[in-house]
Amino acid sequence: MRRVWAFFAIILVVIVAVAVASIGNINRAVAGSDWVNHTHSVILETEGLRSDLFIGDGAAHAFMVTADPRDRASCINDLSKVAEHLELISALTRNEAAQKELVAHLAERVNQRSDFIRRMLEGRQSGDANAVRALLAQDAGEPALSEIERALDKLKNEELELLTERDTASFLQAQTTRWTVWTGVILDLALLAGAGLLIRDDIAARLRASAALETLNHDLEAKVQERTSELASANALLTTENIERRWANVGLEHQLHYNQLIINSINDLVLLLTKASNITRINSAVTRMTGWESHELVDTPFSNFAKLSFAGPAPILDPVAQAMSNGREIRDQAAVVEDKRGGRIQMLMTLFPLRDGNKVVGSIIILLPLGSAGSPESAASHRT
Repeated sequence: MRRVWAFFAIILVVIVAVAVASIGNINRAVAGSDWVNHTHSVILETEGLRSDLFIGDGAAHAFMVTADPRDRASCINDLSKVAEHLELISALTRNEAAQKELVAHLAERVNQRSDFIRRMLEGRQSGDANAVRALLAQDAGEPALSEIERALDKLKNEELELLTERDTASFLQAQTTRWTVWTGVILDLALLAGAGLLIRDDIAARLRASAALETLNHDLEAKVQERTSELASANALLTTENIERRWANVGLEHQLHYNQLIINSINDLVLLLTKASNITRINSAVTRMTGWESHELVDTPFSNFAKLSFAGPAPILDPVAQAMSNGREIRDQAAVVEDKRGGRIQMLMTLFPLRDGNKVVGSIIILLPLGSAGSPESAASHRT
């Protein structure tokens, strides 16, 4: 039995080695194929750049002679294609140090030529004959196109050399892969011959695994039942807690509703403020007397709704804010409230701080119209 397992281990090692070698050869072949395609792309873009640049240059010179808008449009279109070819060449050769320097030099020359051609087009378009003659004279003395063509030929020749090297490498990789695959086929046949010797052991192992799996399933079923019972108990507890929470929320909503009914039943103006002196709630008497609705006053400062009046000089600090900061009351403080129609109502203000333990969390303000018991009809006589 030990010899069988040793034989199987050796075969397994050989299979793994062949598989790793085959995968490596295939990956290298794919990479070589990608490099070949990459080189072809550089060559094609180089030829496209050459063609479009010379065609555009010819169209520019034709426009210098004929002033035909079609020649100008053709030249601009060709220059646009030249820029696209140059951008693609730069992208394709950015990881090749030798070609990258050559492409940078080529790009500089091509951009200079493109700018020169555009100046020619602009001069001819504007009708500046002197500028056109000067540019044509300059063009006659510049070997710009020759330098660009030499750079393109050099780039193409280097890419062709790389293409030859990569084609050779791809061929060698294909040969290596072929031999590796045939070796793997032979080893697979040998494995098939030895598989019959291992069937008996494999069946025995499967039987043992089946028995172990059955035991595990039985244990798992018991654990699932135990966990299901725990989840059912937890679910029942959560249901009870949710019912109690809903009852508490309903009670709180009823209490808030009763509190609002009590506030609305008061004929005086009642306002609830936050610690920052912003209005959070009003009673219906505020709306009846001033015309302001609840949504128009909520979250606005109390000082925007009522102005305090003082017989002498006004204090430096806001009395409302100071009262809430110190936790003291304010009684019968003169105030003026402006209603929605612009009228002014003389009021007496009383402030009671609201405490949560020893901490002031807000205040309740009661405004009583001067000379009345809180009725809107008598308060109207105090509007100015």
